[in-house]
Amino acid sequence: MLTLAGGLESSHLVVELTASVGEPHMSSPTCRCVIATAWAVVAALAVPSGSVAQLGRLDGWKSELAEAIDGRRKFTANIVDQIFSFAELGFQEFETSAYVVDLLRENGFTVEEGVAGIPTAWVAIWGSGRPKISLGTDIDNIPKASQTPGVACHLPLVEGAPGHGEGHNSGMAVQITAALAVKELMEREGLQGTIQIWPGVAEELVATKAYYVRERMFEDVDIVLYAHVGNNLSTSWGMTPGTGLISAMFTFEGSAAHAGGAPWRGRSAADAVNLMEVGWNFRREHLRTQHRSHSIVYDGGDQPNVVPSKASIWFYFREKNYPQIRDLFAIGDSVARGAAMMTGTVLDDVRIIGTAWPGHFNQVIAEAMYENIQKVGLPQWTEDDQRFARATQREVGGSETGLATELSVLRPALTEAQRTAGFADDIGDISWNVPTATLSFPSNIPGLPGHHWANAMAMATPIAHKGATQGAIAQAMTLLDFIVQPDLVDMAWDYFENIQNREIQYTPFIRPSDQPATEMNAEIMGNFREEMRKYYYDPDRYDSYLDQLGVSYPTLRQADGRCTIGSVSEQGGLN
Repeated sequence: MLTLAGGLESSHLVVELTASVGEPHMSSPTCRCVIATAWAVVAALAVPSGSVAQLGRLDGWKSELAEAIDGRRKFTANIVDQIFSFAELGFQEFETSAYVVDLLRENGFTVEEGVAGIPTAWVAIWGSGRPKISLGTDIDNIPKASQTPGVACHLPLVEGAPGHGEGHNSGMAVQITAALAVKELMEREGLQGTIQIWPGVAEELVATKAYYVRERMFEDVDIVLYAHVGNNLSTSWGMTPGTGLISAMFTFEGSAAHAGGAPWRGRSAADAVNLMEVGWNFRREHLRTQHRSHSIVYDGGDQPNVVPSKASIWFYFREKNYPQIRDLFAIGDSVARGAAMMTGTVLDDVRIIGTAWPGHFNQVIAEAMYENIQKVGLPQWTEDDQRFARATQREVGGSETGLATELSVLRPALTEAQRTAGFADDIGDISWNVPTATLSFPSNIPGLPGHHWANAMAMATPIAHKGATQGAIAQAMTLLDFIVQPDLVDMAWDYFENIQNREIQYTPFIRPSDQPATEMNAEIMGNFREEMRKYYYDPDRYDSYLDQLGVSYPTLRQADGRCTIGSVSEQGGLN
C-alpha cells in the first residue's frame, strides 16, 4: 500500500474516482477511461504503477524475478511431479485441485471452490486494485496414457489407466511459480494490483471455460496470461491456426425386446446410432474441406440378445469460424433426426458436452511476452536430455531431431488460408471476452503424436522441470510488465475492442439450459484410482518422482528390444 503526502492512500484515491460508476466492467470504454484517469492522478502524487521510478527499475526487477525463480527450481519441479502422479481425467481432478488449492492458500491466496457448478473448479485471488491479471492453465489428462516417466518406450505405471499424455501437469507449476515471485516483489515494493489464478478443468473435453465466462469470472479482469505446455518457448497473436468446436452427445430411445425370440417387437436405439454414423459419413463428402468431425459410440446397449432401448453417440464438430461451427452442428442434428425416423426410435436428447470458440490472441500482450521470451531463452539441455528426446522420437517413428535449441519466432496474425490445423482449445471463449495471450513453454518433446502415452514420457523429467522454470520466468516478467505499465493494459484493450472485436461479437455455443457434464470420467477414475494411489509422489521422502520410481534417467529401450526398469516391464507393468 502506497501512502501519499498527508496520509492519503493511493488505493483510496482510485476507489473515490471509480465509485461513481460502480464496479467497473472492463469492456466499457467509459469505465476504462475512469480507471486510466485514476492511474494518471495517482501517478502525479506518488510512486504508483506506471511511474517513472518504477519503469526505471523494471529491468532490475525482472533480473530479480529470474534469479528468484531459478532458486525455486525444486519447488517448481515438485508441482510438475506431484500433478503428474495424480493423473486425473477431466471433471475428476479432485486430488490435483485439492493439492493446488492448499498450496495457494498456504501462500496467501483466497480461494473460492466449486465455481460455475464444477466441483474441481476454483478461483484464487491475491492483492487489491488494478490492474487485475488472470493466470490460467489446464490440469486434466488423457485416457489410457499411463506411462513411466523418464523411460523412452511404452511402460505404463498402471495398465489402461489415464496419464498426462499432453503434459497438463506442468502448467500450474509455471503459473504458481511466476505468481509467487511477482507477489513477493509487489509486497516488498508496495505495488498495487490483483493476481487471479484458475484451472482449466476438463480441457480435453473443452467443457468448462464457456461456463466460466457465463459465470462472469473474467468480468473485472484486465488481461489473461494463459500457459500451455509445448516444445519451445513461444507465443503468437491473431487467430489461432486451429478450429472451434461443439462436442455433443446424441441419445436415442427405442423399445427393448428379446433379440432372438421377438426382435420385431423392439426398436433398436443402437440401430439409430449406427445409421447416424453412416449418414454422417455420407454427408462428410459434401462438407467444407476445412471441417473436422469424429465420433465414438458412447453407449451401444447392454448385451446382444436384448434389443437396445437406449444408445448414444458422441460427436465433435470442428470448423474455422462461429457460423460454420453452428451450421455443422445443425447438419449433425438433422442427420440424427433422420436416423431416428428410419429406425422408429426417438432422438431423446442432444446434450452439449463442450464447446470452444476459435481463439484470437492479443497482439499487445503477445509482443510484450515475446520480448521477455527473448530475454529468458531456452533451457540448457544436457546430452542426457537430448538422448532421451531422440529415443522417444524414434520410439514413435518420428524424426530424431531432439529438443529445440533455437527460439521460435513471434508468429503474426494468420490469414484464413493459413489456418490449417485441426485442434481446438476452449481458451478461445475467454479470448473473445478479455484480452488474452498464451505462453507456450518447452516441457515436452517435438514431433510426438499428441494425446498419446509418448507425450507423457518427458513430463516428470528434467526436460519438463527445466521447461517449466523457463516458462515461469517469462510469465513472471510479462505479469510484471502489465502490473507496472498501465498503458500496456489500455493498448491491449484498444486492440481487443477496435481490431479483434470490430466485426465479430462473441455468442456462446452453450445454451441457457446447458450445464457442465461433471459426471464424465467418474467411472473410469473409479476403476483405476485406488491402484494409481500407490504411485502418488511423496516429496517428503524422495527428491524427485524418478527417484521414487527407481528410474535411472534416461532409460532407453534395451538392445534386445525389452522395455524395463527392473521391477517394471512392458509385459507386466509394476509388480
